[in-house]
Amino acid sequence: MAGLSSAGLGSGLDINGLVTKLMEVEQQPLAAMAKKEAAYQAKLSAYGTLKSGLASLKTAMGSLSSPSQFNASKATVADSTVLTASTNSLAKTGSYSVEVTSLAQVHKISLGAVSDPTTGIGTGTLTIDFGTYDSGANTFAVNSDKTAKSITIDSSQNSLNGIRDAINAAAAGVTASIINDGSGYRLVVSSNEGGTENSLRVLVSGDSDGNNTNTSGLSSLAYNPTAVAGNGKNLTQAQEPKSAIVKVDGLTITKNSNTISDAIQGITLNLLKTNIDATTTLTVSRDTSGVKTAVQAFVKAYNELAKTTKSLGGYNAETKEAGVLLGDSALRSVQAELRSVVSQRIENNGGVTSLSDIGVSFQRDGSLVLNTTKLDGVLADPAKNVGSLFATIGVASDSLVTYAGSTSATQTGVYGLSVSEVSTQAAVIASITPTATITAGSNDTLSLKVDGTQVNVTLTADNDYTAATLATEVQQKINSALSGTGKSVSVTDTDGKLRIASTDWGSDSQIQFLGGTAYSSVFGTPDEHGRVTGSQAAATSITTGVNDSLSLNVDGTSISITLAAGTYTAATLAAALESKVNTALGSGPQVTVGESSGVLTIATTSTGLSSFVAVTGGTGLSALLGSPDAIAATGRDVAGTLGGAAASGSGQTLTGTSDASGLAILVSGGIPGARGTVTYNRGIVYQLNETINALLDESGTIEGRTDGINSSIKDIAKQRTALSLRLAQTEKRYREQFNALDSLIASMQQTSTYLTQQLESLSKSTSS
Repeated sequence: MAGLSSAGLGSGLDINGLVTKLMEVEQQPLAAMAKKEAAYQAKLSAYGTLKSGLASLKTAMGSLSSPSQFNASKATVADSTVLTASTNSLAKTGSYSVEVTSLAQVHKISLGAVSDPTTGIGTGTLTIDFGTYDSGANTFAVNSDKTAKSITIDSSQNSLNGIRDAINAAAAGVTASIINDGSGYRLVVSSNEGGTENSLRVLVSGDSDGNNTNTSGLSSLAYNPTAVAGNGKNLTQAQEPKSAIVKVDGLTITKNSNTISDAIQGITLNLLKTNIDATTTLTVSRDTSGVKTAVQAFVKAYNELAKTTKSLGGYNAETKEAGVLLGDSALRSVQAELRSVVSQRIENNGGVTSLSDIGVSFQRDGSLVLNTTKLDGVLADPAKNVGSLFATIGVASDSLVTYAGSTSATQTGVYGLSVSEVSTQAAVIASITPTATITAGSNDTLSLKVDGTQVNVTLTADNDYTAATLATEVQQKINSALSGTGKSVSVTDTDGKLRIASTDWGSDSQIQFLGGTAYSSVFGTPDEHGRVTGSQAAATSITTGVNDSLSLNVDGTSISITLAAGTYTAATLAAALESKVNTALGSGPQVTVGESSGVLTIATTSTGLSSFVAVTGGTGLSALLGSPDAIAATGRDVAGTLGGAAASGSGQTLTGTSDASGLAILVSGGIPGARGTVTYNRGIVYQLNETINALLDESGTIEGRTDGINSSIKDIAKQRTALSLRLAQTEKRYREQFNALDSLIASMQQTSTYLTQQLESLSKSTSS
């Protein structure tokens, strides 16, 4: 019977049942492991829920972290049928009187009706360009900012349909379409941009009919506005070109589009109709609706997180069920850190130092409640600085100073601001009252550089200009030529003389006249042209490597000079500087260097439109010239200190050093001197974000706890594997033992049967 593997085959012993019962006992540690693993998995899930809640709170705080949210404004127009307006963070509260005298519209020209758009018209070349047409003088001044486009029309595309497609494929700045007006098919060509300077001209050459001016063949598409109708002017004007003209507080602005974004800082105007001889009021006011919505979203998200943490770590007396993380130290740490940040006070913060000041307070259950009436009142009070309670923001006590940014190196605190130099724009002021008459080909051109970009413009001929209307004309022509470069100018009538200025600020701001027939009659000899004057008395002690070098640009020639070390008087210093500069210039342009009360002046000896001096750097710049005055073409960067430490200036932006490192402020005006303080705070949202980031970081509290749990789960898996192997061996041993027992019992049963049979046989034998 030995070797039987089927339980009970020998003796009838229930080996499977016995082994199963014994293995149930042996397997109890597996059940305990499974229960322990389930508990760990539940905690992992709980931590996942906690992380999701933290992420949701972080998302809800997003808009509160942006300073622009608290600087939001809205524009309201009294008559919204005339125009609408939108704002950005640069818009200032106030009101403006607006009159729209003209709406921009594109130039459209059309061909007479054609019965079949597939019939050939003719071949040759169409040349499309843009310019300004003066009907009084019958002149067409080409728009120098646009390049003429030539389009070849061959026999494969000489139908009306083919010509339309060829024009559109040429990307010539126009759009061609075909309209059936009932009398036939008409080709309509439209300029893609509005404005009088984008009037169309279409010239025809190589006409297959042999006549480039007649009304047949491809020449039927010619449109030269200065030509005679039917002889080079064969298309019909379907819509005249117009520029948008709007007066803001009496100042005239001319644009090629009805959408104007550079008339009022931070405001975009969308012109809808004219209101000639009438005005409507544009009002810009604070828009607090976004802040209120964001605060409500923050309170809601915080309460959702508080509800989650309470559920995970609390005890429900009614159901007698404990949260998965009841008593968990990591959860308690998260709750404590968040509450600590939310309940803190932000000092030096303009009347709003805590959430309770704006109507947000804690309830007994740890959730927040919002008093919207109190919040509305605080938001309506411009003296209350709600922004810095939440966001990372700087607040200046001077109304002409605004926060522009910071870095992680910026320390919180109150920094005194001193401005030694206010940023300027490059500006040239004419020395004469401008001519009232601009004549084509005589005094109608200007050539200049604006912030390093050269433009050439042609003014519209007119016999009746005023200083104001000529300023508008010059500004419109220059800015049109600068379109797409990101640069522009403003031209204003200043006491009857024109003032032209770059709209950029600081040392990158530059105006330099290069020539033009209109220069002398419009600007005369502008002041400060070709000269730079120091802003302070020059140092008279020159030290090698300290203040001995200067870099200059004279009439377009860049040089660097080094002065000899020594002690000078103002007069001998001027003479030495003049000698060094002129030696470096060689046979080119020369300069004179004079002094008055110790202040140096460097001027070119050249005359004319290209006369130009710029001091561009060198160790001696501040010592010899301080912050030089504007040289007709170059603006100055803002300069000053923050918190007593020298700050770096670029345009109107001053950036701090030392504790104020990275703190950037915009000084938009005012005068040199002490300018109050800039208070820099990292608000509650910033600190909550930092706290949440730390909690969710790979080395953070939550990640450390989940790493530990995952490690424990892996250990359980290893233990389970080892125990399973041991249980398999145990079961095998049990079966082997019971099989041996079964064989033994079966053998004993056989012996018993044998003995019984022998005894019975013996008994029968004895009886007989």
